[in-house]
Amino acid sequence: MKKCLYALICCSLFTLISNAATMKTETYPTGTGDLKVTLLGHASLKLEYAGKVIYVDPYSQVVDFSHLPKADLILITHEHPDHLDVAAIQQVKTSKTKFILSQACFDQLKYGEVIRNGRKAQTLGFSIEAVPAYNLVHKRPDGEFFHPQGRGNGYVLRFGKLKMYVAGDTENIPEMSKLGIVDIAFLPKNLPYTMDDAMFLDAAKKVKPKHLYPYHFFEFNEDKLLPELKALGIDVIIRPMQNK
Repeated sequence: MKKCLYALICCSLFTLISNAATMKTETYPTGTGDLKVTLLGHASLKLEYAGKVIYVDPYSQVVDFSHLPKADLILITHEHPDHLDVAAIQQVKTSKTKFILSQACFDQLKYGEVIRNGRKAQTLGFSIEAVPAYNLVHKRPDGEFFHPQGRGNGYVLRFGKLKMYVAGDTENIPEMSKLGIVDIAFLPKNLPYTMDDAMFLDAAKKVKPKHLYPYHFFEFNEDKLLPELKALGIDVIIRPMQNK
């Protein structure tokens, strides 16, 4: 029994390390240096810009963060354990790591800079704006929304001339139409927590990014969704999701 458990642990660890080694990275010019973007899995991102390493929602179930670079900045969208993962944070944080997060995340971690929906911060040579991320339709059995309005953050990041939108856990909320020109967007698509196919397409139409990464998904119907997204002139980058 112990041998089987040890083998399972070793296999899981090997898988996580292998995931880290095989992640694909895209490079985008910003006018002030290149931005490197790596979708690690689920809702976890690694961004590299101007010699700095930024993580969004690091999650230890998708990759072994002990094998990744230490963080200069960590952004947390909301307090759910697949986004606020203390184990992953501990593997990449240092005494100098900056944190930007929601109030609910601060209440758990007890450190970091809180920015609420509509507020901005400037750090490490780029700007960050917290934008709404919430449910319009999907609720828990007790009637509470999975993601109540005003509790979680999406983030708009500006690297030089490039604008990135990380939606967080949200549905196709009307605020998406007010984002303006978006170069890169990360939009979630999973039920019952975020968006179904129709909501996802509507969100893409609202945001109109040049490059779109579907993320945080259980399944992605490429035959159905890709033709409609490409008809909008959107470049779609699909990465397999691990440990959803």
